[in-house]
Amino acid sequence: MRNIRVNLAEKSYDILLESGILNSEAGMEAIAPFSRKGEKLAVVSDRNVRDIYGEAFIDRLRAAVPGEVFSVAIRPGEESKNLDTLSRIFDAFAEAELGRRGLVIALGGGVAGDIAGFAAACWMRGVRHIQIPTSLLAMVDSSVGGKTAVDIPAGKNLVGAFHQPSLVLVDPKLTATLPAREFASGMGEIIKYGTALSEALFRRIGTEVPGAFSPALESMIAECICLKRDVVEEDEFESGRRKLLNFGHSFGHAIEVKTGFSAYSHGAAVAAGMRIAARFGERAGVTEAGTAGRVEKLLAKYNLNIEEETKGLAEYMKRDKKAAAGGVSLVLLKRIGEAVIVEMGFSEIEKNLASLDTGSGR
Repeated sequence: MRNIRVNLAEKSYDILLESGILNSEAGMEAIAPFSRKGEKLAVVSDRNVRDIYGEAFIDRLRAAVPGEVFSVAIRPGEESKNLDTLSRIFDAFAEAELGRRGLVIALGGGVAGDIAGFAAACWMRGVRHIQIPTSLLAMVDSSVGGKTAVDIPAGKNLVGAFHQPSLVLVDPKLTATLPAREFASGMGEIIKYGTALSEALFRRIGTEVPGAFSPALESMIAECICLKRDVVEEDEFESGRRKLLNFGHSFGHAIEVKTGFSAYSHGAAVAAGMRIAARFGERAGVTEAGTAGRVEKLLAKYNLNIEEETKGLAEYMKRDKKAAAGGVSLVLLKRIGEAVIVEMGFSEIEKNLASLDTGSGR
């Protein structure tokens, strides 16, 4: 078992990484100290995850922890990550009488993790929560770092809070049941880490094509978690270096909002955003020539070299939570493995986007 410690000023926690940990005695033993006799424990998952893992997991949990366990199931998909679903979760917490000393476990992909974590941040002004990601994307990204949020019609993740988990359990074995679309989505985030933070990882992703539930994949998951851990320890609340983790996201989030959160998975939208960002950076004179071609080649290896129309994206970027008056902090590449933050006004963004020929890839 790998134990990756996240050391923060006010709250530190462990990320335990081991294939099979969800069903293991070690996993239950790790969770048990966070449950208290006489207190409630809520397991929040989407219905698909509940049907595959949830019932057996809850049975094992009830046998292992001193608290009383109840479950809350939500509809799967980004479309359910909204205030209506959040309200239903709160209703379930109230009905079960979840107290301030209770515990919330997020069992699922990024949607379940985001909304359950935000519910925990809000409920009675904050209760503890544990993240157990079941998708590759959530394993390497959303379950780590304490970002929690829901979407509203105006934009993605506009309503949220920083609320660090008390524990994260990562089970790479769960990737064996992921649909191809979801596995590719997770690879999009892994590619992001290599492209923005580590040229060595970028090269490795290009030569070691990992299969679901493989030693190569488990090693890449651990490397991505460590990369994110290092950034979060330096900048917990995204006031500086943590913004680099948003490479591909400013354009990707705009694409998600523009397409109603239904055309692409999150990882695919980020991949489309990375493609645009690399070409945009070259056009703006920030990114080393030839970088975009390397990014597109790697994305194509994982069927993620998505050509999305850039027209109108700037309007959606104005609604992004990272936008400020007149512009946004864009994350662009200086070169592979080295991302930089560039403050840019919307008029310049619109000009550079308009100059991109999305059809040619140049």
